[in-house]
Amino acid sequence: MDRLDPLVETQRYVDKIMAAKGPHLDAQEKALMLEDLRSPCTEEVAVFHAFARVVSEGRSAFVVLDTAPTGHSLLLMDATGAYHRQMMREFEGQASNRLVTPLMRLQDPDYTKIILVTLPETTPVSQAQALQEDLRRAKIEPFAWVINKSVLAAGTQDPLLTARLQGEQAQMDRVNAGLSKRTFLVPWRAHAPIGLSELAALVTNPKS
Repeated sequence: MDRLDPLVETQRYVDKIMAAKGPHLDAQEKALMLEDLRSPCTEEVAVFHAFARVVSEGRSAFVVLDTAPTGHSLLLMDATGAYHRQMMREFEGQASNRLVTPLMRLQDPDYTKIILVTLPETTPVSQAQALQEDLRRAKIEPFAWVINKSVLAAGTQDPLLTARLQGEQAQMDRVNAGLSKRTFLVPWRAHAPIGLSELAALVTNPKS
């Protein structure tokens, strides 16, 4: 397990650029380049390169990217799309059929499976729906939805939870009515499923 630390990735990117171009520059030119690399866009470029590197690892291993449904995830999608368009323009008329960009990896359903994880509540489902619409605009079709921490699926009969259960059912119906082609329901548990056997039980005894 690893995480993309923007500060670490930015420094790694700066070091890489300086190692490649620095030996051919004098002291003043190096100072100018370092100043240019301190711009805010450097962090975005560095994080995108790290994201692309992780995506490419899927060629020889299973890679799980855990991201939030908003914020940086959408910024990464924007950067991925911009990079794809730039590469296609540069390779236009050349052997572009051999060009594979990170966006093309994400668009390939045999290579990438997007799973939207949400809670059976109005705001989380709406956020996941908005993300799905953004993904579809980028020609990326989500593989499935997972509705997590469902009190309704846990089978409780507590009368005080009746209103919440009705709200959960409304959101489940909303997801099943057209938002998702595949829906997996994870019941509320007193303790988080930790370890291989606990996680395997969610798959071997699913509620969907």
